[in-house]
Amino acid sequence: MISPIKVAVAGANGRMGRTILPLLAADPAFAVIGGIGRPGSVGEGLIDRAAAIAAADVILDFTTGNAAAELAGLCASAGGPALVIGATGFEPDEIQRIAAAARTIPILRSGNFAIGVNILVGLVAQAARALPAHGWDIEILEAHHNRKIDAPSGTALMLGEAAAEGRGVSLASVERRGRDGVTGERPPGEIGFAVLRAGGIVGEHSVLFAAAEEVVTLSHSAFDRGMFARGALAAARWIAGRAPGEYGMRDVLGLTAGRE
Repeated sequence: MISPIKVAVAGANGRMGRTILPLLAADPAFAVIGGIGRPGSVGEGLIDRAAAIAAADVILDFTTGNAAAELAGLCASAGGPALVIGATGFEPDEIQRIAAAARTIPILRSGNFAIGVNILVGLVAQAARALPAHGWDIEILEAHHNRKIDAPSGTALMLGEAAAEGRGVSLASVERRGRDGVTGERPPGEIGFAVLRAGGIVGEHSVLFAAAEEVVTLSHSAFDRGMFARGALAAARWIAGRAPGEYGMRDVLGLTAGRE
């Protein structure tokens, strides 16, 4: 009989943490070690971060960019466990710290765990590859609930990276995070972002490829946060026992060529 994967959840008191813990508890493939809250937080099912690192096979992290980078460093220093990161809103140095930790432990990081979104990422890269920058503008629109603290969303940035990848450029060199006032003409090759925060919107993402006489729109709508949680569970099953390295949901779904 295969032993269940021992899992802890960082950010257990957040929206994703509260969604994912019941799913983990109901799945015989997992044994829940406990939840990790903010420093000093107490409550049923919460455990100390050090205890979670010592006992878990995988930690699912839905905290903040800084907290996730700190946890990655602690896990790497301990030689494990594996880490699945669903936090968003990273600073460049936090991404670098996670990359350094991934040289020691397996880390799967994704701005979105929904299967449909990750299929969309592949379609966006393919469309960007086929539609030349001179003649086709790319705009990414995203909408979320009014409690989301970072913008653009991690998913929107994933889509922007996919579009830039398709065009063979870095996103940082062509992105436009917002427009206000007299901005001048839109330069060819720019990838624009537009953000909406309102009500209880779970997640809406659209990528527009706009030419002078036609527009192609690729989009995804989320109706229930449970789909993100189920994708995170699939990621936890996949990452357990993997070699050190950085991974994403495209690896889990078998969409990355050449990866074992």
